[in-house]
Amino acid sequence: MSKNICILPGDGVGPEVTEEAVKVLKSLDLGFDFVYGDIGFGTYERLGTPLPDETIEKVEKADATLFGAVTTPPNIPNYSSPILKLRKHFDLYANLRQCVNDEINMVIVRENTEGLYSGSERVEDNGDKAITEMIITRKGSERIIRFAFEFAKKKGFSKVTVVHKANVLRETCGLFRKVGLEVAEDYPEIEMQELLVDACAMQLIKDPKQLQVIVTTNMFGDILSDEASMLVGGLGVAYSGNIGTKKAVFESVHGSAPKYVGTHKINPTATIMAAKLMLEHLGFHKEALRVENAVKKAIADKNVTPDLDGDLTTQQVTESIIKNLEE
Repeated sequence: MSKNICILPGDGVGPEVTEEAVKVLKSLDLGFDFVYGDIGFGTYERLGTPLPDETIEKVEKADATLFGAVTTPPNIPNYSSPILKLRKHFDLYANLRQCVNDEINMVIVRENTEGLYSGSERVEDNGDKAITEMIITRKGSERIIRFAFEFAKKKGFSKVTVVHKANVLRETCGLFRKVGLEVAEDYPEIEMQELLVDACAMQLIKDPKQLQVIVTTNMFGDILSDEASMLVGGLGVAYSGNIGTKKAVFESVHGSAPKYVGTHKINPTATIMAAKLMLEHLGFHKEALRVENAVKKAIADKNVTPDLDGDLTTQQVTESIIKNLEE
């Protein structure tokens, strides 16, 4: 049965990298139907909103969504990131980021809908005081921590590291930690480790091999996953899935990088690997493994863009990956 895939190219290099990922997906000949939607700052300039209702409807009807990148300027009042709105609208509570190379096999599971990114902010004292609320709930904590343990169980990991800052943020991170200890009791076969976020940041540099599945709150996960990406090649190869109970949106982690538009130097690997993660989510496990191996071979053969010390264009990297798929 054909799957409907929504493509949200977005701003900057987003359209370029999503199109390369679509080429790879089409080469698999799975009969996917692709529909494109508008999102991002360019959409805001044209339509007055960065996330039109029509786009939300397309995501709703799709079996999965592949997202490129958006520009989120900080100096426009009442403007907010459409990807954050998309996550909240569809309750895409789990952000999954894999960091893998020949020595490291690590997954960071980040709570995606609350914490310091809950959107609860206000200004007081005539603009001299700004307040952001960190919202942690038992429901949000339990479902993300259970997601991490279930993922570890399914993928054969033996340890889950719960990362928090409960020594200072005693109520919010304290609740997250408490729920982590409770959930861990349901998985006696999996070791639960807990680390303060600063200690985890240090261990990512000192001894990353000890870490398997990390689960943490929204902002901590955002920061730690970017740090971890540098262990396996940087943001050019970093990808993630935003997963809910009914919908999922997959994306490269890098930004819109407007200065690289049209240079053909942007690395398409992250978005292609996001498509790989999407294939896994849709149940195409054999095809997902083929894409992953094709990407690994391209990197091993130095068929890469300048950010990985190669000299190929964006399009040539994709051609190399598709050629590997055909072998």
